Amino acid sequence: MPRSPRSPLLLAGLMAAAGVTHFVTPRPYDMIVPKSLPGTPRTWTYASGAVELALAAGLLAPRTRRTAALATAALFVGVFPANVKMAVDWRHRPAPLKAAAIGRLPLQVPLVLWARSVAKNAEGQS
Repeated sequence: MPRSPRSPLLLAGLMAAAGVTHFVTPRPYDMIVPKSLPGTPRTWTYASGAVELALAAGLLAPRTRRTAALATAALFVGVFPANVKMAVDWRHRPAPLKAAAIGRLPLQVPLVLWARSVAKNAEGQS
């Protein structure tokens, strides 16, 4: 990702938007929570939405940006199993939905790299 001063703000916006959708429309997220996780899918949906909102706030503040960006990269890695589950579950859906589910998998790589870039560029800030 380019070293734009807006990059942390854009990443924060992405995280905030994703976090809000976990509360506004939780059902699609419930459906991709791996069954191996304890508790109810809705609990995981709400918890991950809250984490995304907290990370968005952390990305906005220069003092917490580096830590929040690294945690965001870790979150992108951590949700990968849910994206795999979605791709497997949607393999028999219509082509556009199947393509969207499969397309999410490689998208995680640039998201992780973007968050790491924000973290690296935040090192000199305080």
